[in-house]
Amino acid sequence: MREFINWMADPIRSFPVVCVLFFLMMKYYRIVGTKKFLYLALAFIIPTAIWFGSDPNFFTILILPDNIPIIILLVLVGYLQWFTLYKSAENDKRIEAGLCPIEGLPENREKVWCWPNLVYTELFCIIAATCFLVVWAIIFKAPLEEPANPTWAPNPAKAPWYFLGLQEMLVYFDPWMAGVVLPGVVVVGLIAIPYIDTNPKGNGYFTIMERPLAMWGFLFGWLVLWIYLIIVGTFLRGPNWTFYGPFEYWDYHKVVAEYNVNLSEFLWIKGLNTSMPQNMFLREILGIVVSLGYVFVLPPMMAASKFGKGMIEKIGNMRYYILVMLFLLMMSLPIKMVLRWLFSLKYIVALPELELNL
Repeated sequence: MREFINWMADPIRSFPVVCVLFFLMMKYYRIVGTKKFLYLALAFIIPTAIWFGSDPNFFTILILPDNIPIIILLVLVGYLQWFTLYKSAENDKRIEAGLCPIEGLPENREKVWCWPNLVYTELFCIIAATCFLVVWAIIFKAPLEEPANPTWAPNPAKAPWYFLGLQEMLVYFDPWMAGVVLPGVVVVGLIAIPYIDTNPKGNGYFTIMERPLAMWGFLFGWLVLWIYLIIVGTFLRGPNWTFYGPFEYWDYHKVVAEYNVNLSEFLWIKGLNTSMPQNMFLREILGIVVSLGYVFVLPPMMAASKFGKGMIEKIGNMRYYILVMLFLLMMSLPIKMVLRWLFSLKYIVALPELELNL
């Protein structure tokens, strides 16, 4: 069973599983968002977590001082995600019955004073958080290392937990894409959401039925393309950034033979059985055409569909194309991941002469 779990944990297999679980969670959120489902999930998760923690290799990873807050955060993310589905399921049932959301009931719209209600609550939270941090500091040692030494580097060299998703993206993208372009697009996209999504429904109350596109898109990017990558980077990436199963010993001498090729090499060397052209643009012509088609041809094709026409009627042409471009950039990550796993594809466009790799 442990060997099977190590085999399944590999991103080439665990990523599709996570995508399927996300689809089932969103499709059947009215079942997932019930207390009965929560109790059943806990009855399965708690014994499984204890079994995982009983393994000496995985336990060694769990008790690392840097990983303990990540475990706490993952538990909170899981509970709060269920709580969101629970509240959304209750509200959507009421909306279907012609009633107002729970947040719209008179007893829930009652206003309270900032003083003393809010101030007292914040004071108790500050005291509780301080006690928790003091106990934590006593039990666990701070993950301090020796002063910076240019002759020695930690292996694996990992970024802080909130950057592990970006560090995992470096496996599939050029550094300027994974470290600058895609994070910038994420920030710009989050800022642009209120201006793109003008649907007034769902403002101030939980719902999925009235905001399906926004909920599906945001949660896929949050849970699948961010939380999943943090989990992989934290618990499944070991020395030399090599993949290790949860029950696998982190052997610093483990070597994984990988041979990644560019799309141009597929075309000229493997496909046409000839040498690579000297002209860099001719060499990368296939990747350039594919990239331009992905960016400039696919959005109009989507706009011609029934779904695209409905979106344009609701939000207009400009908002539609901005939304589609943000969506395509987001989907470039899972597409690139799958291409790497299936075909060992490194870059679609490789122009090192211009320091441009896609």
